[in-house]
Amino acid sequence: MNPEDLYKRLFGQAKEARKNAYCPYSHFAVGTALLCADGSIFTGCNIENAAYSPSNCAERTALFKAISEGKRAFCAIAIAGGKEDVPGDASCWPCGVCRQVLREFDSGDLIIVTGNGVGGIVFKTLRELLPMSFSADNLKGEA
Repeated sequence: MNPEDLYKRLFGQAKEARKNAYCPYSHFAVGTALLCADGSIFTGCNIENAAYSPSNCAERTALFKAISEGKRAFCAIAIAGGKEDVPGDASCWPCGVCRQVLREFDSGDLIIVTGNGVGGIVFKTLRELLPMSFSADNLKGEA
């Protein structure tokens, strides 16, 4: 399967995961599908809280699920989001916190996939979205 077809399938799984979002405050539902290097897929959705700061983004939900199952190598993450009453095909890029958390596990080629608003997808590397990022290499004095 070519990469674009794979990313389209992954985006479809993110749209499905979006249905589980718990977003009674923002009404902005987000779903993700995280592709691990071994081919396994972990989904996630955003989970809000009345106190706001304990809320968790969909990207981190999927990533934390995968990490808790022993996964450490990831290829791509698809993100579908938007107001609850719209399809979720528009672009929905990860927030800054999610970009930094994803960076912890990025070997340099993690692909971020999202919708293009007209039924297709767009994708970029995490490095394109988070240039000059802080990583474990900085703590080692290698960056």
